[in-house]
Amino acid sequence: MKLNRPEVARPAPPPAYHEWRKCYARVDQIALRRQLRQLREQPLISILLPVYNPDLELLDAAIDSVRQQVYERWELCVADDASVDTQVRPWLEKRAARDPRIKLTFRQSNGQIAACSNSAFTLATGGWCALFDQDDALSRDALAHVASEIEAHPEARLIYSDEDKIDLAGVHSQPFFKTDWDPELFLAQNYINHLGVYETEMLRSLGGFREGYEGSQDYDLALRFSEHIRAEQVRHIPRILYHWRMAPGSVAQAAEAKPYAKEAARRALRDHLQRKNVAGRVEACPENNEAHRVIYALPEPPLVTIIVPTRDRVALLRRCLESLRDLTDYSRFEIVVVDNGSSEMEALEYLRRLEAESQARVITDAGLFNFSRLNNLAAAEARGEILAFLNNDIEVTEAGWLTEMVSHATRPNVGAVGARLWYANGTLQHGGVILGLGGMAGHAFEGLPRRHPGYFDRAFLQRDCSAVTGACMLVRKDIFAEAGSFDEKHFAVNFNDVDFCLRLRQRSLRIIWTPYANLIHHESASRGSERTPEAKEEFLREAAHLREKWGAQLLCDPFYSANFSLQKPGYEIAFPPRHEQRRQHT
Repeated sequence: MKLNRPEVARPAPPPAYHEWRKCYARVDQIALRRQLRQLREQPLISILLPVYNPDLELLDAAIDSVRQQVYERWELCVADDASVDTQVRPWLEKRAARDPRIKLTFRQSNGQIAACSNSAFTLATGGWCALFDQDDALSRDALAHVASEIEAHPEARLIYSDEDKIDLAGVHSQPFFKTDWDPELFLAQNYINHLGVYETEMLRSLGGFREGYEGSQDYDLALRFSEHIRAEQVRHIPRILYHWRMAPGSVAQAAEAKPYAKEAARRALRDHLQRKNVAGRVEACPENNEAHRVIYALPEPPLVTIIVPTRDRVALLRRCLESLRDLTDYSRFEIVVVDNGSSEMEALEYLRRLEAESQARVITDAGLFNFSRLNNLAAAEARGEILAFLNNDIEVTEAGWLTEMVSHATRPNVGAVGARLWYANGTLQHGGVILGLGGMAGHAFEGLPRRHPGYFDRAFLQRDCSAVTGACMLVRKDIFAEAGSFDEKHFAVNFNDVDFCLRLRQRSLRIIWTPYANLIHHESASRGSERTPEAKEEFLREAAHLREKWGAQLLCDPFYSANFSLQKPGYEIAFPPRHEQRRQHT
């Protein structure tokens, strides 16, 4: 049925996405059908569709988007939640009569979305269940890509795709190009959402949807589901396979359409932490009330050794240490300053006074500047269980930064923790490191003004990263030693933090970036920009070694979509998407 609706006021979609869709959203049905015929198995996918007093025109469009799928091994399991609109039942029965793959059940009483979804689930006979809403639409290739993913990754248990929004005039906007599985980000927002596809056997073992979490029943389900599978069993398809309809009263149109949803989400998160025996509390994200923040408990705060390499420029070091001592509310820390050949009398006197007054221990190293060696020397002398690497041009501006970072560093399976660093002019300097950005590795959201959310609130939310900057990084001392510390030989000045974080990830340790530890980074103030020919040569040499050592990983950051360009500043749509580039190349 053609949608025939009056024109509604809407913001113009980004031209880049409009052009991108024209080029890359087309479905080559012949090629896709040929690919599907090569699958060893043709999994049956059960699409769960709860309905209640639906707009029949929009529901018709939703069902048509299923019936037009290139992949034909599906069943549509429709449950009506005792709609009071008397047109709904005969309309559904007439629709189901046209296609035996459409299965119906009619509830006797209204039970709301979770109960209705469970009723739809009772009809499912497929090995996989896809969640679907009554006014949305699937792309024609959606189930084909899901079936191919199941074939390619038989260990998969949960599959999700990218999504966008579509208005009543059929205009697409707001593409959500998602990260691969990011367990930390998932505690802040339900980015899995749609299209979400779950293995039926496990879904049934969990009892389906829980009543009492209406508005966030999908989030609660995904949280419970994730507790029973490994990270590699969660698969992300970096293609837009689902379209949220921006209809009046829908969440796609306005998040406040379901104000109870965020409270249900936080209850689901609290339950999740309790089931996993994680001590912590759940609050609203202070910069976006729709998102969430998990604050991890610290029952016995460990001693932290804060390591600060320096050379001359005493004003920088003084500001760093005084702000650290005056503002930090975490009491159990020691300071180790590594002096790399200071010669100015004022600096030498300040260092002597630090030791004399027991404000810091001072280690001296007169060799050529080697950032990795200086930090390694201090780490060997550290008394703390946690190492905090801090540049001397960092300024502390809020009390809770170290408590926040330590609360992550002490968690199991966390390797390193990075902070949200700001330039003195109030723009963002570090929002985590993206592999491949700018050619090697670049900072996410560099230059972003304060209070700007970044891409889908990513500048507001704690999340996993491939790497964080060594300008402010926490790591447990035992992990630092086991991973081999910083590489003094190959990364004396550049990329030592990236290389170290990648080695941690190689050991299945996670890298966490938190926006709840905010500091100012007066970047490179102590040594200047170092644009000498020697420095440039060193940069190129270390860049070449990073590329040689880590190769293709630098082009495939799991926390940065292949639909984005690797040109700075990042998060701009790639033409063509990088997964298309690789496919065309092969």
